[in-house]
Amino acid sequence: MELTRAQKQYYRAIFEKNYQFLAIGGNNAPKLQNIQMELRKCCNHPYLLANAEERERSNKHDEIVAKGKPLPSDDEVERMLTEHGLINSSGKMVLLDKLLPKLKAEGHKILIFSQMVKMLNVISDYCDFRDYNHERLDGSITGNLRQKAIDRFNTSDDSFLFLLSTRAGGVGINLTSADICIIFDSDWNPQNDVQAQARCHRIGQTKDVMIYRLITSRR
Repeated sequence: MELTRAQKQYYRAIFEKNYQFLAIGGNNAPKLQNIQMELRKCCNHPYLLANAEERERSNKHDEIVAKGKPLPSDDEVERMLTEHGLINSSGKMVLLDKLLPKLKAEGHKILIFSQMVKMLNVISDYCDFRDYNHERLDGSITGNLRQKAIDRFNTSDDSFLFLLSTRAGGVGINLTSADICIIFDSDWNPQNDVQAQARCHRIGQTKDVMIYRLITSRR
């Protein structure tokens, strides 16, 4: 999928080290010691960059006000800001927002992997916004909480999505109730993606498993 207009602006600013643009909307510009990582964040979602969330919400609010009166209610404005920020500012999220309703209607259960915990935070906020029941597993979730989340996902019909960090403890994780695996961003090490996919390919899997790998094109 292609980058959104906002992502293209951030991508170019990062590549050209345009600190003035990147600092708009906040006190600190993203640190550009590792440009490759910052560009990788940009391709996933602008919210992974410093100041981006505040700037995108502010720009969208100004756009709503500029359209004139009557203004929407406060709740409707907040809904519009959230939808723009979480979904419409990221090409991958636009695709995900189109894909998930179809998969849910077909009765699939889905694993979504990202190597970035901050990206899982964004996807979790999106799930709450769209009222998708979901579980989550990353390095901060261990022991009984981890097993309870796995059990709920495997046994509850209402549990639709499981968000996982690509590298979060694969030992003992059996998610064979899932039949769709979405790699939101590929890991630096391809073998980690293979191991992630294996979590729904354990012994006991009775369904065909479909793998979706989201890749940004035409940067």
